[in-house]
Amino acid sequence: MNVSTQEKGFTLIELMIVVAIIGILAAIAIPQFSSYREKAFNSAAEADLRNVMSAEEAAYADTQAYAAIATMVGSKSAATSSISGLPGAKLSKGVTVKEASAPTATDYNIDAKHYNGTKKYNGQASAGITSVSATAGTNVDGSN
Repeated sequence: MNVSTQEKGFTLIELMIVVAIIGILAAIAIPQFSSYREKAFNSAAEADLRNVMSAEEAAYADTQAYAAIATMVGSKSAATSSISGLPGAKLSKGVTVKEASAPTATDYNIDAKHYNGTKKYNGQASAGITSVSATAGTNVDGSN
């Protein structure tokens, strides 16, 4: 009977090194993933605000007046397929918009925020888009 002196397999030290490397990679990747999600939520709110601003400009071209958004529009649980008075304006899931002030003959003032985002965006015909920090887990009006 011939017994081989070479046994196949991994030592405990080799397995522990592999587990440690995987742990280090996970410790680096998880915070990065959270940062990417936050950026995606903020980008969705900004893109939807641009969509609403385009609809406002289209309404102005048709009627020579900016449309009013009476209340907060949008939902944290579903996409919004239309906004009353703004044909073609849609919101992504989690994005809410609200007028910061009533539209005038020459300007509108609309806020937008994603429920999980950390920025609130303000869009005006006269000033474009600006942003400020906001609390994640709230709507554009600060409600949960």
